[in-house]
Amino acid sequence: MIRRWASKFRAWFLGDRLLELARGFDPDRSRLDPIRLNVKNFGYQLARDLAPRLARVDPTGEPRNHGLTSKPTTQADMESPWFAHWCRELRIAPIYHRKLWEFAFALQVLWERGRLTSGMRGLGFGCGEEPLASYLASRGVEVTVTDLDPAQSVGRGWVETGQHTSALDQAFKPELVEQERFSKLVRLEYVDMNRIPSALDGRHDFCWSICALEHLGSIENGLRFVENAMRTLKPGGVAVHTTEFNYLSEDETVEEGSTVLFLRKHFVELRRRLEASGHQVGELDFSTGSGVLDRFIDVPPYTWDGAPEDIWGRQPEHLKMTVGRFPCTCFGLVIRRGG
Repeated sequence: MIRRWASKFRAWFLGDRLLELARGFDPDRSRLDPIRLNVKNFGYQLARDLAPRLARVDPTGEPRNHGLTSKPTTQADMESPWFAHWCRELRIAPIYHRKLWEFAFALQVLWERGRLTSGMRGLGFGCGEEPLASYLASRGVEVTVTDLDPAQSVGRGWVETGQHTSALDQAFKPELVEQERFSKLVRLEYVDMNRIPSALDGRHDFCWSICALEHLGSIENGLRFVENAMRTLKPGGVAVHTTEFNYLSEDETVEEGSTVLFLRKHFVELRRRLEASGHQVGELDFSTGSGVLDRFIDVPPYTWDGAPEDIWGRQPEHLKMTVGRFPCTCFGLVIRRGG
């Protein structure tokens, strides 16, 4: 037993060679000490060792109502039948990664509220190259995907890293929908999320955004976006948004800049404001889970351009990560328009 774990340890931590590679891909070399590298290696290996759990989840009988409400990412969600179902629908192998949780959470929320049916109209904000538009079109949903005008996006990192929809064909996923159906049902508009045009008001059965509202410059801009996006819905329409949740702090956070981190109190305040306007928010669940991966907080760097694929063994798998000095995870918001 000891010999086997010693062998694993040597495989995970490759000494000077791994440290040299890591330092070669990060400009702040002082941050990449062996302790940091060990944290990443053990965390990613743990996710790989737990991967058979995901393969054993049986999605038979899904989708069905699980009563999802506003909540953060948890390991229990990743090991649930509803998560397995939506990964299968999106033709994505399930892994422990918060981005997949965001896609599955949004689709489960929309299904539970009867929005994934032919003839519905959906509006996506900051869509990038995510697969949701193609999947929705495959269900007969009319979709408007939006993103910032490319001229405003260059230099912010979104175009360069494939997180921006500069042309409609980048949102087309041939494994999910036929080209003819996609072209008929999906259209692209350039929209500044801080200035949603009134032409979009009152026309949609649902709207969504995936990890976009934290990039609007400030906490207040993000909260105001969620409020303003409600205008685009018909009465009774559903909004689902995911964003960054700084879950270990009550007061300190990143309040301004390219990526802000929302605190519990910000979501509570947002619910107060939305309900004062006649909308329905419902329960806010702040439990971040009790699984072993709920306690693994990943540390930078997360991606390195040109890095050999086998530095970490495979792509990072994490549910929690640090942004600056704050641990955070994804948080999903579910809102129904009043009226």
